[in-house]
Amino acid sequence: MAGLHWLPEAQDWRPRLAAFAAEPAWNGAVALANLRLDFVRTNALDATVRARLGTSPPTGWATRPVRLAVLGSATLAHLHAGIRVGGLRRGIHIETYENEYGQYWQEIGDPASPLHDFKPTTALLALDGHHLAAGVTAAMAPEDAARALDEVVARVVACWHGLRQAFGCHIVQQLPLPVHPTLLGENEQRLAGSRAAFLSRVTGELRARADAEGVDLLALDRHAALDGLDAWHDGGMWHRAKQEVALAATPLYGDLVGRLIAAKQGRSFKALVLDLDNTLWGGVIGDDGPEGLVLGQGSALGEAFSAFQDYARELSRRGVILAVCSKNDEAPALEPFDKHPEMVLRRADIACFVANWSDKAQNIRAIAEALNIGLDALVFVDDNPFERALVRQELPMVAVPEISDDPTTYPRVLADAGYFEALAVTDDDRARSTQYQANRARDALKETATDLPSYLRSLEMKLIWRRFDPVGLQRTVQLINKTNQFNLTTRRYTDDDVAAIMRDPRAFGLQLRLLDRFGDNGIIAILIGRMTAADDLLIDTWLMSCRVLGRQVEPTSLNLIAAEALRLGARRLIGEYLPTKKNGMVKDHYQRLGFVPLDADGSGATRSVLDLGAFVPRETFIDVTEG
Repeated sequence: MAGLHWLPEAQDWRPRLAAFAAEPAWNGAVALANLRLDFVRTNALDATVRARLGTSPPTGWATRPVRLAVLGSATLAHLHAGIRVGGLRRGIHIETYENEYGQYWQEIGDPASPLHDFKPTTALLALDGHHLAAGVTAAMAPEDAARALDEVVARVVACWHGLRQAFGCHIVQQLPLPVHPTLLGENEQRLAGSRAAFLSRVTGELRARADAEGVDLLALDRHAALDGLDAWHDGGMWHRAKQEVALAATPLYGDLVGRLIAAKQGRSFKALVLDLDNTLWGGVIGDDGPEGLVLGQGSALGEAFSAFQDYARELSRRGVILAVCSKNDEAPALEPFDKHPEMVLRRADIACFVANWSDKAQNIRAIAEALNIGLDALVFVDDNPFERALVRQELPMVAVPEISDDPTTYPRVLADAGYFEALAVTDDDRARSTQYQANRARDALKETATDLPSYLRSLEMKLIWRRFDPVGLQRTVQLINKTNQFNLTTRRYTDDDVAAIMRDPRAFGLQLRLLDRFGDNGIIAILIGRMTAADDLLIDTWLMSCRVLGRQVEPTSLNLIAAEALRLGARRLIGEYLPTKKNGMVKDHYQRLGFVPLDADGSGATRSVLDLGAFVPRETFIDVTEG
C-alpha cells in the first residue's frame, strides 16, 4: 500500500501532460502533481516541469523555496524526482543535491565541498540499515554491541551538529527500513549482535535523541510496518544498485519528505470538513431519522462509522478544526449530534456547522470565511464521488481525499495522506476546539450589543504579554512559520533564530495572549523589533491571529512596541510591509495606526515611520499586564 492511494486517478494522463508541456504554468504543474502518480509518471512530470519551467522557483508563491541536501550512504538519485514532485504537490519549490556516493560525512565536514557551495536550507540524512549495522555480528558480546550502538548514534548526532553549525538548516533524519532478517526469531532482542535487533535499538535511540536535538524524523520503519517491507524495499535492487528504497515506493517517499517540509513552513492543513450522510453515519438523516441511522454498537458498519468519528475527535483534540458541510435541513442534521446515544462527535466538537441545499463548493467557501482561514487549509471528506469531483473542480486548493464506500478505511486514508502533518503540538493546539466554541459565544454577544464600544467593554479583555522564552519557543516558531494573512513581512524563523533574538540586547521579541470573559484565545500575536544603526526601531515582525481582528489588539500592540522602543532608546518606529499573495489585508496597517509613508518600491513593499516623540499611547478596552 506504499502508493498515493488517497489522490484521484490520473485519467487521460498522456494528453494532460502533453497539454501542460504545450502551455506550461506552475499552477498546472501543481494540479498534475495532485494526481495518483506512480514512479514512471512522477519522473515524467518532474522532467517535463524542469524542461519547460526550469529549475528556478516561481515568483509570487506564498511558500519559501527549499534547497534540500539528500545525504546518505547508498544510492539516492532515484529519490529526487519524487521529492521535487512531493514539494510541488504542496506549492513548494525544492531544489535537490546529493552527496558523492557514501561521502556524506566527508562533505559535511569539508568547507570546500560541493555541499557547502549548495548551502542547503534543509538536510535529509538518509542512512541505510546496512550502513548503520555494518560491522555488527552475532558473535558480539553484549558490551561490544552496546559500544557499537553508542558509536553509531554519536556519529549521526555529530552529523546533525555539523549541519546545524555550517548551515543552520532544518534537519530531517530518516529512520532506516528494517532490512535485516532475524537470526533468533520472535525474541531477536535477546541476541546482542543481531543486526535486526541492533538496527531496532539504533532507531529507538535516534527517536529519543531527535526529540532532544530538535531534529525531525522520516519514519520509514513505521511505514514498512504498516505496508510490509516488500512495499518499500527490493532486495534485488539493493544488490544491483544499492537502492534502499524501492522504485515503486519513491512517489510516496517524496510525498513524506514534502509534507515534512510543508509542516516546517506552517503549510499543513488546519480544518477537516465532513459530510454527514454515509460519511459520519450510515443512512440519510432526512429519510431515516435518528433512529434509522447505522451507527455504533450492534453492527460492524455502525462501529466503523463510530471509529471514524472517534478519529476525527482525536484530530480535534490535537488541534485540527472540525466543520460540517451537508446537503440537509439544519434541524434534522443537528439532531443526532444532540440526541443520538451512539454519536461520538457532539455539537460542541464542530466549529462551523453548515447544512442547507446550496452546492458544497459554495458552502465550503462560507466555512473558510467563518473560520477565518484560507481555502487551502481545508480537507473535505465526502462519500459521494459527484460532490468530491465538484469541489475539486471548483476549489482546486481544497484537499479532497479519494475514499471508498467502506467507512473502515476512512481513518487510514486521512492518516496516510498526511494532510495534518505536524512537527509538534502545543497547549494552544489542544485548546483550539474550545477557542472556536468561545468565538461562537462572542459572536452571539456581538449580535445583542447596541454598539461596538459596549460590546468590546463587555468582553472584559485582558492581554498578557511576555518576552520570548524557552517555554513558549515552540509555539512562537510555529506561529511565525504558519501565519500568512495578518503578517506584515512573512519572515520565517527557526528555533535558533528566535533564541538569537532573546540574546540580542538591541532587539526584543514579545508573545501576546488574549483572555476574555469567554475564555483563553491563546497566543494571538508575535512582535519582533530590532534597533538600527540610526537608532530607529525596525518592526521586523508583526503577526496576529485573524480570529481577534476588530478587538483593538492592533493599537494595544502598538503601545507595547512603542514602550519597548523607548526602553531601547529609539527615536522613531519604522514599519515594513512586504507583500505576498496572502497578506494584502494588512497593506495599509501602518497608515491606519498613524504612521507616515516613508518609501516604497516597485514590488509593493513599503516602509512607514512613526515619531515616538509625539506618540501618545492609544486608549483601548483591553487591560494589559506582563505575565
